[in-house]
Amino acid sequence: MSDDAAGSATAETGLKGAAGDVASFEEDRKGIVRTIQGILHEYPTLIPLIVLVVGTVIFAIAAPGKFLSPLNLSVVLQQVTIVAILGMAQTLVILTAGIDLSVGLIMILASVVMGRTAVAYGVPVWIAFPLGLLAGLACGFLNGLLVTALRLPPFIVTLGTWSIFGALNTFYSNSETIRSQDMEAAAPFLLWLGKLFKLYDIGVFFGLDLPWLRGWVVTYGSVLMIVLAIVLSYILGRTAFGRHVYATGDDPDAARLSGINTNRVLLAVYALAGLICAIAAWVLIGRIGGVSPQAGQTANLDSITAVVIGGTSLFGGRGSIIGTLFGALIVGVFRNGLALSGLALLWQDFAVGVLIIVAVTIDQWIRKISA
Repeated sequence: MSDDAAGSATAETGLKGAAGDVASFEEDRKGIVRTIQGILHEYPTLIPLIVLVVGTVIFAIAAPGKFLSPLNLSVVLQQVTIVAILGMAQTLVILTAGIDLSVGLIMILASVVMGRTAVAYGVPVWIAFPLGLLAGLACGFLNGLLVTALRLPPFIVTLGTWSIFGALNTFYSNSETIRSQDMEAAAPFLLWLGKLFKLYDIGVFFGLDLPWLRGWVVTYGSVLMIVLAIVLSYILGRTAFGRHVYATGDDPDAARLSGINTNRVLLAVYALAGLICAIAAWVLIGRIGGVSPQAGQTANLDSITAVVIGGTSLFGGRGSIIGTLFGALIVGVFRNGLALSGLALLWQDFAVGVLIIVAVTIDQWIRKISA
């Protein structure tokens, strides 16, 4: 073989080796990306958890001595309680690939039924309170019935019932606010979830001296939020009903072929969401110390924001209650941290909007690669 031929063969071998190295690198890179995607697809709660931790660290540095103070963190927890509970109701619906634009109005209507029935009409609270829960359940059941019976998109149905529930709220409340003094006199039970207690005192009650709990002031409503998140997480993760919810949202046709009554699942989901909204109404009464037909006007969008940022897919079939809880906390942490950093309200809204877009982009990326 001549020197030129040998050189040409060596060059060709070198090019093939380089091409092989590049191909191997690309395969490794794709393998790492797919591994990350697989982890995020299996554990969607990881994303909001990471964002929450990173945000907490950033604001702890930006506002030293302020952001991580027990009192400030207690305020954040109190502020996100109602949004988180409504977000849990919204999560159930979105897991079935639907959406409920009426959750905020259901909450307000249920609070008006509870408060006005007890105060204005003198009905005993042990009757007025269940009536409020029943009102929320009935509103959710109506949403589910319209979605399943008329085969209409949930967006259209709940947009219509949003107006209906708003009109009923105005009619029954007579556009009147019930003051805290009147509530305290006629139905103090409805204000109970707004009462504060010190976590340190709980430790002392059990004979424990826990200095790191000093300064933490929590409402009973926040405790109820955590309990509700645990119960709903168990239902979705450990029961047949929970598996049916995920299956209905992931592929309704396949769910029907496997023997799942998807209409019954949807009806139960919307009814349960309405009941959870009524529980949020109880928390709302305690939070504002009265009943106002104008309270919680942004609750619909806030609940969807918590769900989306919490990693629940708008296309259904993937997400979690704990993720929504993290999503609500992320919004609360960012708003509070930016406020402590001296930024105006408009930049707080800007940050939340960016978080929503990033969350949906990540969801789309996960779905495309996993397909």
